[in-house]
Amino acid sequence: MKTACVRASPKFAVEDPAIDRRRFIASAAIAAAGVALAPTPRAAERDWSGRHPVRYPDPDIVVLDKRFEKYKIGNTPIQRLATGCLWAEGCAWNGVGRYLVWSDIPNNRQMRLLEEDDHVSVFRHPSGNSNGNTFDFDGRQLSCEHGNRRVVRYEHNGTTTVLADKWKDKPLNAPNDIVVHPDGGIWFTDPGYGSMMNYEGHKGELQIKEAVYRIDPKGGKMEMVADEIEKPNGICFSTDYKKLYVADTGKARDIQAWEVVDGRKLNNQRRFTDMAMPQQKVETEIGPRTVGGNGGSDGIRCDVDGNLWSAAGWVGDGYDGVHIFSPEGRRIGMILLPEICANICFGGEKRNRLFMAASQSLYAVYVETQGAHIT
Repeated sequence: MKTACVRASPKFAVEDPAIDRRRFIASAAIAAAGVALAPTPRAAERDWSGRHPVRYPDPDIVVLDKRFEKYKIGNTPIQRLATGCLWAEGCAWNGVGRYLVWSDIPNNRQMRLLEEDDHVSVFRHPSGNSNGNTFDFDGRQLSCEHGNRRVVRYEHNGTTTVLADKWKDKPLNAPNDIVVHPDGGIWFTDPGYGSMMNYEGHKGELQIKEAVYRIDPKGGKMEMVADEIEKPNGICFSTDYKKLYVADTGKARDIQAWEVVDGRKLNNQRRFTDMAMPQQKVETEIGPRTVGGNGGSDGIRCDVDGNLWSAAGWVGDGYDGVHIFSPEGRRIGMILLPEICANICFGGEKRNRLFMAASQSLYAVYVETQGAHIT
């Protein structure tokens, strides 16, 4: 039986008042004696069930640069909305249906969260071990299928259209992440992770170089636009669509940037930022905290101000979560989670709710900015 993603909601219990009073007195005495020795709570230790609310401002939203202060809302928490996945990925927001879809790759399914009550259910099973998802400008869902080594579009009538499955008569490695351009072009990465083991697809040989591709909206011709980096993974456009960002999850563990030429080609590659972060102590609402480490990026998205928000992980407490970079590539803030974060997107009615697909769980937090693109 496959593990079910379940909504992470608090459960309430009523106890005898006299027992509660005795317990309170005993607990207060212990707390008074040991308060000076009590450790400061960290992201991995905090109660994510919602039974014990976090005191505002949420200390796991960390300001590294004053430019991030205006994006941190003082009276909102990071919430765990669902848990029970094996590897949560590919979150995408549907503005018309007002729902979030994301992939649980090893369980070969897509999940859906409805905005009106955060109800979670299985959306599509099997899903071809899908990873990245997005929606095009006609509201149709696009998915990168690891298991079938292809990019597909789900049509309004319920049928499935295969958009790409080969490059020069050889099978794709395992498409990973995907975005759309206003001209209708579809851009995706193909690092091959879904074919490197059976856990997220079907183990098989990678027959072509890892690369970034564009599917032309007129005729569906596919073109390779970049193959310079080792493992092209997360992908997004800048706010004005003049730049393309791609996370390299190979040895470099950085984010690369190109200029977009005529909406079709890339030029002037450069390193946008290095995901390695020197360890440092920062002040939070609950005291000093050590952050940093040599981790990596995954899914990435831009906001309306040109900042880049990156899923981050593979370090542990003080690093895993979401890192926010200024348009110049300086790390200005962090949202710390107790799990490795794989992908993110902005959603909600005002596109000001950041959804985070992180290992076994789905998280969300409201921020004082908006996603730059449709999802």
